[in-house]
This record gives sequence, structure tokens and C-alpha cells, in this order.
Amino acid sequence: MAMGRERAGQEDFWVPTRRLASAPGHVFYEKLNAVLASHGFDAFVEERCARFYAERMGRPSVPPAVYFRMLLVGYFEGIDSERGIAWRCADSLSLRRFLGYPLDKRTPDHSTVSRTRRLIDEATHREVFTFVLKILGERGLLDGKTIGVDATTLEANAALRSIVRRDTGEGYEEYLKGLAKAQGIEEPTREDLAKLDRARPKKGSNEEWQHPHDPEARITKMKDGRTHLAHKLEHGVDLGGSGAIVGVTIQGADVGDTTTVYGTLEETGDQLLSVSEDLEDLGVCRERMTEVVLDKGYHSNQALVDLKAMGIRTYVSEPRRGRRRWKQKGEDLSLERSVVYANRRRIRGERGKRLLRKRGELLERPFAHCLETGAMRRVHLRGRSNILKRVLVHVAGFNLGLAMRAMLGVGTPRALGSLCALLSLLLRWLRPLQRRSGRVRVIVSTLIRDVGRHLSGTASAAEPISTTGC
Repeated sequence: MAMGRERAGQEDFWVPTRRLASAPGHVFYEKLNAVLASHGFDAFVEERCARFYAERMGRPSVPPAVYFRMLLVGYFEGIDSERGIAWRCADSLSLRRFLGYPLDKRTPDHSTVSRTRRLIDEATHREVFTFVLKILGERGLLDGKTIGVDATTLEANAALRSIVRRDTGEGYEEYLKGLAKAQGIEEPTREDLAKLDRARPKKGSNEEWQHPHDPEARITKMKDGRTHLAHKLEHGVDLGGSGAIVGVTIQGADVGDTTTVYGTLEETGDQLLSVSEDLEDLGVCRERMTEVVLDKGYHSNQALVDLKAMGIRTYVSEPRRGRRRWKQKGEDLSLERSVVYANRRRIRGERGKRLLRKRGELLERPFAHCLETGAMRRVHLRGRSNILKRVLVHVAGFNLGLAMRAMLGVGTPRALGSLCALLSLLLRWLRPLQRRSGRVRVIVSTLIRDVGRHLSGTASAAEPISTTGC
């Protein structure tokens, strides 16, 4: 018998539509599309982005609604780069359905997504973030009275070994060779340069060094102890509601917390004001921001005085510095001492302890979802404006997840897939028990009916959703 061989065949010139592959769509993304449609998301972004598009010019563009949905996919699927987002959307049938692209139509590639991001300004991305906040406000998931602020570092898309001098523009190794020659070493080896660099103080000063392609990145120590070029991300989180992120800022990684907190609180206040003005009839965010909860990195005499002048009551963890010795005299000393002691009394009370516990829960969780699970710990963009555009939509995805959790019980498609798989397994375990008689049969039949109702609102019990989102 002759062995069969694979023979190259000619592809079909015409393919009937009924033969194209199709998918029912991911239930999470179907529900998310329904939420966005009910609030007029597509019309909103098209109106805001119309001035960035030309009538007849250039390459085929991506609709603004598709562009922002693709960035939301980056959060829900945990994809850090725009290239990865474009590949995932082209590969997944359910994401094609979410974007509104049939199989015979090509999805936007990464260069189109990148160019669209550069064309649409930062203010428009911030309006999309505010739009999502209004969705939370309409669903009663915003309070706006008690705000918690915390910061973390984002690893920049810049290598530390590529930094150059701000004054001369020479690289790090060239600078070390110049120092070695000044000390009489005409032909320094790598060992000589390493020894010279090891004994040199303040060798990573941001005042002297910068990256040539990302001058806004700053040399700093990351959370894991490594020294790297990075940016500082600061969140303002609503501690009185569902834990939604209300304010987002990107600032210099070398700037202290007591300096950056004012910008984040100002941004948070502006966002709450925008939401309350548009939803005034619903009574959302009736009270302005009156309390702020911070960790010990934000504790300073001047910061507490400034926040009191802004009419904000503080709950700031106080670092262990031992007994305070107030040596200054005058009215400034009396004011600083009074606000420090008042803050100390508040954090030692029952409400203060409860708010500090809530701070540890609701402030750390968004960082874990957005940066670790959402894969934004390291950015693939350069420039704070570009990074902030991506982060604003990324955080908007987190806030949309809170609204979806209120509807479905889960906030991401992966969690929904795991839940459906668990419920399907529970059904398989309960069905044999339904054959029994008496009280057991009644209880099991009730459980099967309740589980089946939950699955009918999310996914088919026979075919549970996979955790990848396809």
C-alpha cells in the first residue's frame, strides 16, 4: 500500500458566507457592549473625536469606539502592549464580535492603534474616563466623600545603560573614561571603570542624567528594590463607595508623595465635580470630597496644614519618629502642632482605624488589578502624555469591571469563565442526586434550578466559557 502524502492544493477563490467560522461571542463582552450601548458610548466618542478625523485623507482609520474598546481589551485580557492587543483582537472570534468586525474584515493593526492614540489628545481620553465614572454614578457605585490616595512606580520603556549627561550629552561609559583619564589611567579596562564607578557618590542623579528618548523618565528604586527609569502613578480611590478609581495622575518618579498629592486631589475633585453636575437629578456625589486617607509616606507638618486649609479632614498614618520636640516658636508652630495632634487623635479612634483598614483593602486592590493582572507595571510607551492616555482607558476598564461585577457577580471575562466552569461542574455533581426520593430530591432540584438560572444569564451549562476569552 502506498503511503499517502500531503499535496499542495489551490485555495478556493470564492468562499460562501455560511462556510466562514463563527462564534456565539463571550457573554461578558456581550453584556459589556450592552452596558456601553445603553449609555450611548459610541455616539459620545464619535462626537468628541470628530475633529481628529479628516473627510478624505490618508490611510483607512479605525473608528474611535473601536479604538477605545481595543484599549479596554488590554485591561480585561491582561495585555501590556498595543501590538499584543492588535494581535489578540485579530485572533479571537469573540473579541472580533465585541469590536464589530466580521471574519472577512481585517481588524486594526498596531500601527493604526498607535497613530490613533497620538492623534486623539489627552483631554479626550480623560473625557472617556469621566464617561465611565458617570456610569458608576448612575448605578449608585460612587460616594465621593472619602478619598484614599496612594502611588506606585511604572517601569519606563527606557534602559538605564542608555542614559546621557544633561550638560554634554555623552554616555555613561564615555563619562567614566573621561574620569579615568583625569586620574592618570590612559587606557582604562572595564575593571578599572567598574572600580572607579563603585566609589563615586551620587552617580545616579536625575539632575545630571536623562534618557535621550524619554527625558521625562526618572531614575528611582522600584518596588522590588531594583534601580530603573520609571514614572510615578498616583490614584485617588473612592473609599466610601465601591472602591472606584476617581483620579489618575502620572508624575515624576523622583518627586515625593507630599508634593504629588495636591495634583491628584485636584484631579479627583474635578472628576467628582463633573460627575455630580451631570447627574445632579440623581443625587449622585451630593457631598464634596471632605476626607482623605493616606499612608505614612504622605505625613508632613506642611501637608497637614495645607489639607486643613483646603477644608479636607485627614486620616494620615503617622510614622514612628519617637517623641516630637517642637523647637520653633510663633503661630506657625501652634498651627502645625494642632493639626498634627488632631490627625493623631483621628487615626487612633474607631473610625480612623476602620478607614485605615479600608485603605489597605481598597487602595492596594486597584494596583493589583491594573498593574499586575492588567499587565501595566511596565509601559511600552514613552512620554507622560502617551502613558497617561493608555492608563486612563486602562483604569476606565477597571471601573467598568466594578459595574459588571454589580451586574454579573464578576468583573473580568476570565473570572466569569472560571465561575461558569465551577457551576457546570456543580450541575454534573448534583444531577445523579436528583434521582433520589423525598426531601433530598426537592432540595437538589431547587439547587439545580437556581444554578441553571444563573448559567442562563451568563453562559451555557453544556459548554462553559474558557478562561482565555475566546
